Amino acid sequence: MLMMLAALFIALFSWWFSTGIILLAVRRADRAGGDAHMMSLIMASPLLVLGIVLAFFSLDDALITGAYGGFFGALLIWGWIELAFLTGLITGPSKQPCPPGIHGWRRLSLAWSTICHHELALLWGLLLLLWLSQDAANHVALATYGVLFVARISAKVNLFLGVPKINMQFVPSRMLHMASYFRRASVGFVFALSITCLTAVFVLLVYALFGAQTDGAKVALVLLASLMGLALLEHWLMVLPLPDAKLWQWMLPAPLANYKKQGEQHGL
Repeated sequence: MLMMLAALFIALFSWWFSTGIILLAVRRADRAGGDAHMMSLIMASPLLVLGIVLAFFSLDDALITGAYGGFFGALLIWGWIELAFLTGLITGPSKQPCPPGIHGWRRLSLAWSTICHHELALLWGLLLLLWLSQDAANHVALATYGVLFVARISAKVNLFLGVPKINMQFVPSRMLHMASYFRRASVGFVFALSITCLTAVFVLLVYALFGAQTDGAKVALVLLASLMGLALLEHWLMVLPLPDAKLWQWMLPAPLANYKKQGEQHGL
């Protein structure tokens, strides 16, 4: 039991800490300007290499060490790609906000052009882990990345279609144009479907945990179930009026003085 509680704490702390570190790096780069965003990504590149190494060496390790190695390897790969996105270095060919009065497929096409390079980078990360995981004894790295991938795609689709609550406090200055593709609206069928699917996977992971026979499998399932539970929480925070930004706000420097003005220009 202590082993599983430790895995739960590690998963929750890793989610909170890694999110905070990425936000901190982006906020400081925003304030510094110039080449600070590129320097942030370059300085984080050893973590990408470490993530690939951890993921690779976890593949044949079905013990607890393999579970943690795969989990942290996938988090590091994912985190580097997210940092590249939030610094505005890997996004899409379009840097323009959504023109007023655009709807339907045209709006979808414009939205895709703002993020397509990032989405392809995420897909390449998934394909890399899928290729490495062939005939592997341990698939925790692939499963961890897969949970993050599916949850992030679901969140982006729901933000595009419309949700009641959109947290704009941590949108980087280089990304403000993307927020014009978000919609505030009541939840619909897609949000309900997303919640249902994520909940179903979470329940299956918890159910599998009770039947796990080895310590490595138990730790792996706790890590994955925790991550899926956090994905569910992030979806519900698009609906529930909870002050989730306070989890990280205390550790970040103040945003740029002209941030509010820039946000107003983009209709936020």
